[in-house]
Amino acid sequence: MINVCMELLKGVFLGIIEGLTEFLPISSTGHLILANEVIQLGGGAEFTKAFEVIIQLGAILAVVYLFWDKLWPFKGFRLRKDIFGMWLKIALAVTPAAILGFLYEETIDAKLFQPRPVAVALIFYGAVLICIESFLGSRPAKIIAASRIGWLTALALGLFQCLALIPGTSRSAATIIGGLLLGLSRAAAAEFSFFLAIPTMFGATLLKLCKICGAVSPLGWLIILAGFGASYLTAVVVIRLFMDYIQKHNFKLFGWYRIILGLIVLWLLR
Repeated sequence: MINVCMELLKGVFLGIIEGLTEFLPISSTGHLILANEVIQLGGGAEFTKAFEVIIQLGAILAVVYLFWDKLWPFKGFRLRKDIFGMWLKIALAVTPAAILGFLYEETIDAKLFQPRPVAVALIFYGAVLICIESFLGSRPAKIIAASRIGWLTALALGLFQCLALIPGTSRSAATIIGGLLLGLSRAAAAEFSFFLAIPTMFGATLLKLCKICGAVSPLGWLIILAGFGASYLTAVVVIRLFMDYIQKHNFKLFGWYRIILGLIVLWLLR
């Protein structure tokens, strides 16, 4: 009984980490990989990887809940053409990472889901984020809403998201970096990164569920459910605070956090 409670508490704790980090440009996957070095779930490596993917969907559902009015393409029986068009652009933007992820998922899992590559990615893209904010952060934004993003810009953001296939990069960071370079406001870049995560994580979760469906014990599903719920509730709070924060501040704080965390990890691994 004690072991069951401990596994559930681990699931909740990792779910909180996921909810805290999924939408901040600091890499939720990287944090979960590092956390798993200290707090290891039972069930083996395959279960842990599946758990880390599936609980991300809990955080994604927080986006659906908070941004429903900006995401639902119908108003009564009338089609909202701007929202429907945005979804088509999201589908275009998702395509490059979906193709690369399908082709190279096993290679990435085997080679890069380790603390050292994560630490290097944290440091590198933290420095990139700081540099972009230093040189471009004060430039007036050309695009102030996610629904106003054009087709070519959407595709370019999708190509930037491919960088996030490397653990430690962060989907949010990759899209925000691309968004700032392409003239999006901080709020528009953050929102589009949220929206882009919806089909990405639904697809990744469905793929993992198909792979592990018959191999997970009832306790394993309970642990996943606990992490899923904790991820959702935490993400609701974090997204609200994050969107308020970037109305008045830039992303440099997150860049410095990434660098400091990456350096600590490399020091511990020396």
